[in-house]
Parts: sequence; C-alpha cells; structure tokens
Amino acid sequence: MDPNTHPGPEEYGEQGGPAASPAPAFGGTQSGSQRLARVVRLVSGRYLVTVNPVDGSEIEPCPPGERPAAPGRRAAADRAATDRAATPPLPPGPPGFAGHEAVLEERTEDTERLVRLLSRGRSVRVTGPSGSGRTRLLDAVATACADLAPDGVVRLSGYHRTSTDLLYALFDSVYRAPQHRPDRPDMLRMVAEIGAIVVLDDLEFGGAALDELLDATPECAFLIAATPDVAAPSAASHLEEVFLGGIGRGACGRLLERAVDRPLTDDEEAWAADLWFESEGLPLRFVQAAALLRQYDRLRAGPGALDDGYGLFPEDGTEPAAPAAESDGPAEPADVPLPSLGEAAAPAPLLASRLTGAARETLRFAVALGGELPHQAHLPALTQDTHADAALGELLACGLITPAGGHYRLAATVGDQLTAAGYADGAAARAHTAAQHYAWWAGHPSVTPERAAAEADVALAAMGALTGSRESGHASAAVLLARTAAPAFAAALHWSAWERTLRHGQEAARLAGEVAEEAYFHHELGVLALCTGSLDRARAELEASIGLRGALSDRNGAVAGRRALALVTDRTRADSAAAPTTALPTAQAAATPRQGAAKATAATPFDSLAAKLQKPGAERTAATPAVRGAAAATPTVTSAVAGGSEAGKDSRRRFGGARRNAVAAGAGALLAAVLGTLVTIGATGGSHQPDDKVSTEQTTDDSDSTDLPAEQPATDTGLPPTGSDTSRPGTAGPPDSPSPSASEPTAGGSPSGPATGPTDPTARPTEPTERPTTPTGRPTRPTQPPTDEPTGTPSEEPTDPSPSGSTSTEPTGKPSTESPSQSASGPSASGTSGSGTSGTTPSGGTPSDGTATSSGTQSAPAS
Repeated sequence: MDPNTHPGPEEYGEQGGPAASPAPAFGGTQSGSQRLARVVRLVSGRYLVTVNPVDGSEIEPCPPGERPAAPGRRAAADRAATDRAATPPLPPGPPGFAGHEAVLEERTEDTERLVRLLSRGRSVRVTGPSGSGRTRLLDAVATACADLAPDGVVRLSGYHRTSTDLLYALFDSVYRAPQHRPDRPDMLRMVAEIGAIVVLDDLEFGGAALDELLDATPECAFLIAATPDVAAPSAASHLEEVFLGGIGRGACGRLLERAVDRPLTDDEEAWAADLWFESEGLPLRFVQAAALLRQYDRLRAGPGALDDGYGLFPEDGTEPAAPAAESDGPAEPADVPLPSLGEAAAPAPLLASRLTGAARETLRFAVALGGELPHQAHLPALTQDTHADAALGELLACGLITPAGGHYRLAATVGDQLTAAGYADGAAARAHTAAQHYAWWAGHPSVTPERAAAEADVALAAMGALTGSRESGHASAAVLLARTAAPAFAAALHWSAWERTLRHGQEAARLAGEVAEEAYFHHELGVLALCTGSLDRARAELEASIGLRGALSDRNGAVAGRRALALVTDRTRADSAAAPTTALPTAQAAATPRQGAAKATAATPFDSLAAKLQKPGAERTAATPAVRGAAAATPTVTSAVAGGSEAGKDSRRRFGGARRNAVAAGAGALLAAVLGTLVTIGATGGSHQPDDKVSTEQTTDDSDSTDLPAEQPATDTGLPPTGSDTSRPGTAGPPDSPSPSASEPTAGGSPSGPATGPTDPTARPTEPTERPTTPTGRPTRPTQPPTDEPTGTPSEEPTDPSPSGSTSTEPTGKPSTESPSQSASGPSASGTSGSGTSGTTPSGGTPSDGTATSSGTQSAPAS
C-alpha cells in the first residue's frame, strides 16, 4: 500500500470526530503527500527530547511531570519474547532442511566444559575462524545454562556494536523502560545489579573496551565468541580462552551422510577426504559440500522440479516438465561428474548457478549491499518476484548465508566468490533500488520504530553504497533514506544506528548540494551529542546548523538550534562550576620564604649603609638592583596562589596580606636607601660653594707662569662652608696629592706666588684633567721654623679686607693639598686663591675671627 494515498488527516482525528491514532510515520512531509509526520517524545537522562522529523528534534530540561518512573525488571516470559524478537527469522521449509538445525559433531566435550565454567561464574571467550560453528556452539551452551542465573540467559550480538551499545542492550533486555534512555551513571548502576549469563556472539572489539564491558557487569558471566583477528582481551580481564577448530574426518563424513540422507560412495568418500584436508575440517565448508551433493543427486536423476521441499518450482524457471513416458526398464542416471576439488573449495558460484532466479537475484542484492541480506518480507518487492521470500530457505540450506544479529548476511568468503563470478555487476543500481524501497517503507504509518531499527544494518549499507557512488541521483536517494530512517532509529533508542545514519546523510547532502537537509543533519548530530554528554561536538554541530539555516532564512529551525545551543552553554557552565580544582601543595611553602626574604631585604639598607659607602662605584651600582628587586619578587606569591582550589581562599587572603606587607617593606627599604644616599652625599660633599667661588685649598702649580698677577677678590663675600671638616673647592673636588709651593715671600710683606685660578672672577675654575693620587699617610708638621722671616709685618691688615670671606676648614679625613711647609697668607675675599697685597698671617697663625686659614702660599726653607 502506497503511504502517499493514505487518507491522512481524517485518521488523526482532525475531521469527523476523534479517532484512534494509527502507527507512527517517520520522515518529513513529501511533495504531494498529506501524510503527517509523527512526533515522539522520549526522556534521555536529564533532558526531554522531542523527535521532530520536519524541523529537527527539540531538546529541553525534563520537567518534573514528564520524568518516567524507575525502570522495572522484566518477567521471564517478557525476556523470552525479547530474545525471540532479536533472533533472525526462520526461513520457510521442512524441519531439519536448513543447515542451522544440523546435529553438532564432536562438540559435546566443548559444550560440557563451557557449561562448567559458566556455572562457576567464570567468563569465557571462544575463538574460532569463520565457519567453525561458533554460533551453533553458543546456542547449545545457552540452552544448557537456561536456569543457572537469576536473570536467565541474555543473548546479544556484537555485530557492528560498541561497548556502550552492548551495555544499553543488556539494560533493555532485563529492565523495562519504554521511551526512556537513562544517562550513563544511572545505567551503569542498574546494569551492575544484573545477574545473568550473557551470550555474546560476533564480538568485534577487545582490550580496554572489553574490560569496560566486563567491569560494568560484575554479577554476569559472559560467553563470548570472536574471530582470531579481533583484539585479544587484556591480562586483567581474567577471561578463559577456548579455541574452536575444525572437526575430524569421520565427523565430516557423518555430516555429509545426514545431509544427503544416504551412504556415501567410495568416490564421494575420497572426495570428502580431500575436501577435509583442504578446509581443515570447518563445518561450514561441509554444509556447502552437502548442498553440492544434493544438487549432484538431482542432476543425476534427470531434469525435473527443483527439490526445495515443496516440488513447485522447476530448476530452470520454466513450467514443470511433462512426466516421462513409461518405458520397459528403469531410466539410467545421467553421467554427471562430482564437483572438482577447486569447485568444492570455492563453491558459491556453482551453488548459486543451480538456484532459482529469485535466489540468484537475492544474492546480487546482498553483494550490492556489502553482504547484508534484506528481510525476507522485502525480497518480493526488491526482486519483483512474488515468491522470492522462499529464496531465504534455499540460501540458508546451501550454507551461503549465516545469522548476524537479527538478520542474515553472506557467509565468510561467499561475497568475494560471487563478486569474482560477476554478481557485482549493476550493484549501484540495486543499492539505489533498495534505498528507495526502504525510504518508502520506513515512512509508512504501519511501520513501528522497532521494526525499522531491525533493518538498520541493511539501510546503513544502502546509504554507504550510495554515498560512495558518483552517479546522478544516488546522493539524493541516500539523503531521502537518511532523512526518513533517522527519526525511527532515534525513537527506537538505537542511537548508534541513529548517529551513523546522520553521518551518512550529512555527507550525502553535502555531495548533493542540499543545504537545508545538511542543516537538519547537523542539528540532529548536535542534539545527539548533547544527550551523550559530548558538549564540544554538540556546540560545533549546532553552530553549523544555525549558520546554514540562517543563510536559508529558516526561522523555526534556527530557533530550535539556538535553544539547544543555550542548553549546551548552561551545561558547560554547570560542569565547570562543579569540576573539582587541585590545590598547589607548594603555595604555602613558597610564600613563607619570600615573606622572610622581603623582611630581610627591608632591613638591608640600614645595616649595610656604611659598608656600601666604602665600596667602589661598580660594587655600589651592582648592589642597587638587589634592593630594588625586593618588591619585584613579591608578586610571585600571588601567581603561585592564583591556581589554588576553592579551599585555598583563606590561603589567598593570607598570602594577599603578606604580599601587601612585603610590598610596603620593600617600598620603605627603597625610600630609606634613597634618603640615606642623599644624606651621605650631603655629609661628604655638603660644603658645596657656588661655582664662582674658589676654595682656599687651591694652590699654585710650579709649572704655571709666575708673571700673572692674582685677581682681586670680589667685593661681595661668599657664604661660609656648610661643613666643619671639609671645604669644597671651586673645581671638581679637592686635590688629593700634596704639592709644596716653591714661591718665596715678597718684599711687600706678603707672600706672593702665581695664582692657578681663573683670571676672570665670574668664570668657572678650570677642572683638573686627571684625578690626583691619594697620599698613603698623614702629613707631618715641620720640625724647624722657617729660616727667612717675611719682610712685612704679619699683623698688618690688608688694604681691602673681607673678614667674612676669610674662612678655612680643616680636613675631613682626606689629607690637605698643601705642604706642611706652606705659609699662610692673609684672608682673601670670597675664598679665591692668590697672593694678597696686604699683610698675611704666618703659617699656623689665627686670624682675628678665630678661624685657621690655609690660603696663600709661602715657601718653606729647606730643611
């Protein structure tokens, strides 16, 4: 029935009064369709998700009134029904015809050993190659262990499943929670209480993922089947390893005899022995060999109806042949040789060539879908044969397909053999046909989400084949299938299939240039990531969806995306606020020494002031940054405390006070150092006189000319020196080396000598070009008085006296520049050096103001 011809609104109660709601339809409204898309509301953890196939799913915090009840355990009958729904359907045909019901050969010992291990609570991993009979062995062990565990036996399939998928599948098998997917912590808490024997077939992972599965179910015993190429479990998993190999030669012969229902001839036994040696005794190879023998018997019996258990279909697809005319003797069998060993080693093409047309077309669809076989109910529509549903029994009896989860797929190596035989021709067209069919079927109102999810592997295979195809219209068909099937998978809580469908749809929409559909898939991926807790991925997908829908002016879709993005932001902030922080254990220890160092640095300028004054200039300069660095070192305490935890607020407060104290101490130390430096400079050079004054300590130089008369002192008097110990000369500083004068007293009664000062009183004195040397000892006073007395009267007053300017100072620790035999001159005005024209005071004399004078020069006699 075509869903596009559905009456539509009348059945939803919009006209003619209320009506019962039909089964849900998934997918958006299509062109020319009046069918309404059904909206499903489900609870995922803390969120209420509304699966909207039109504008995209909406997500919001779950209100208190919408929260589901706590999940309850299923009854035994309910668990059995769930297990039956998860198994693949049995094909039509006579009992025992299919190979899956054959008797196990040489597996009794393995079965008993596995039952013993499981009864002790041990988990077992059965490893065997494809075709070794792992699935049949697991079925036998599960039947024997039905009453061992409180929750019975749970059958799961690991085909294309992750550890998270298996955990949720185990939860759904034991607990009943319709339209409710608990978040991971709640799910793990309830799964840890399950006590069951879990039979897990076709496992595709190992290592850490398998350890996660086992650790989450401590009360379960696992019976796992895997191929040798799957990663091995870790040593900490404590899994028992059981390797499953082939069966013996005798067992293979008995299997063939039961399949053909007759004893084997000598030629057939030899043929079986060669096949056993080539196949290493794999049971699947002998199931296929038994199918070859059955076809061999039919060919020897002559042309006729196909022996499919019913006798209705001829082998060549034509009408049944008329019965042969009666003859006098029995008909001789046709001379048909046995299949060669090469044909028996790769029997798929030969077996397929002798099947019905519907069975061969079914194989072509399976090859086009990557080995996945559609459900038998879909085969008539795909193959255009009303009796194609019987082809499933033919394929299973020949050993060309095996169970995989809830459906069938091609057996190991069969797909490669059929591809080499040309069954892959036209695969893209068949995948396109399958995608169109499943897009129609998944959107039909009579299809429930659970039925759609059972065909997830086939639909995903069709989408993958079309996404990789570059033929016209194939990408759009993949988009349509993904758009229709994704809401069904979401409503069925099959979220791994939902995510893969969205990925295929997003890629196909990008290739097809369908921007609106691409925005839809980005939005759905963002909602799924938010439900699973992947916030960064959810933000990226939702922002991409909002951008695309903004470009398309899709207001409703953009609003739904912004609401979901706001939830992502709120969740991120909540997780950041609840995230624990780690305190730095060395913060307190690092702050304490720095506080002590700051205190010690604050006291350093006062303790080392005298020592610093005695250091040379280079050492003094190097010591200055150490004092200034005391305050710069304290901010490291704050940076160390800034990364602390919430419990470190008191520590930060304490460290903040210590930082302020350290900064204050450092600032005080720096200020004290500056003030101390200024005071020291004032103490050592405080007798600074104006630049136009010349100190009385200046002496004449022997090498200077004696013909230049000394300048008269200015009329204004200079200020007396501020220090009592030193006198600052008019030049850069007092000379350090004694230089005895060689001048003799003049007849005027006043000692005269050449003046070294400037000729202009207003000009600055000439600075010395090199630093004088410092004497090593204190100068000694003369032991004999001068032999020549001055001719003038010493007490004679100068003609232009300036008492206020005739000052002298005593040395401040540095030796005077005058020689001990220098003679004193009279007071000079303004402290300038030169010989006065009036009376002088003898060396060692004291002027009237009581100040010892040292200006003026007078030669001392030779001792």
